[in-house]
Amino acid sequence: MNILVNKTIDAKGLACPMPIVKTKKAMGEIAQGQVLEIQATDKGSVADIQGWAKNTGHQYLGTLQENDVYRHFIRKADPHELKEEEKYPHTVTNQELQTKLENRENPVILDVREPAEYAFGHIPGAVSIPLGELEERSNELNPQDEIYVICRTGNRSDMACHLLKEKGFTKLKNILPGMTQWSGPVEKVQ
Repeated sequence: MNILVNKTIDAKGLACPMPIVKTKKAMGEIAQGQVLEIQATDKGSVADIQGWAKNTGHQYLGTLQENDVYRHFIRKADPHELKEEEKYPHTVTNQELQTKLENRENPVILDVREPAEYAFGHIPGAVSIPLGELEERSNELNPQDEIYVICRTGNRSDMACHLLKEKGFTKLKNILPGMTQWSGPVEKVQ
């Protein structure tokens, strides 16, 4: 498949949030209607790029996978199509969540990282549903539960909170800054 691309950026070897950071910068360097290609190796970038485009109004065209490289294509929106990027307003810090766990409050913790990230270290009892599967698997969660959503840095969990809110979930908290700064107990998949 031959796709007309106006600009290509290399985000190979970078983990969340860097492919999105580079994408935002590159979108400022192309004209409306032009197509940006983002090359990434992070499997999580598939859901990240789709979610970011949806939240900003840019058109996600699709992703092609060639070996271990994901080639994402986004069309820059006209100014009237753009949405202001909105952060999910309800957040808690890692420390606030850790205090809840120490007090045995046992909230539902949703980990939206990729399975490999989850396997190598997650909060004990956290439910693993990668962001890219969340729309189809949201029925595994109770919309009435208070759900604390975590990822590596707070970006994917922010997108997950928006997605779940659209599906009628009302008691969501995005955990910031996420697993990169988590100092509480961690378990690994055996």
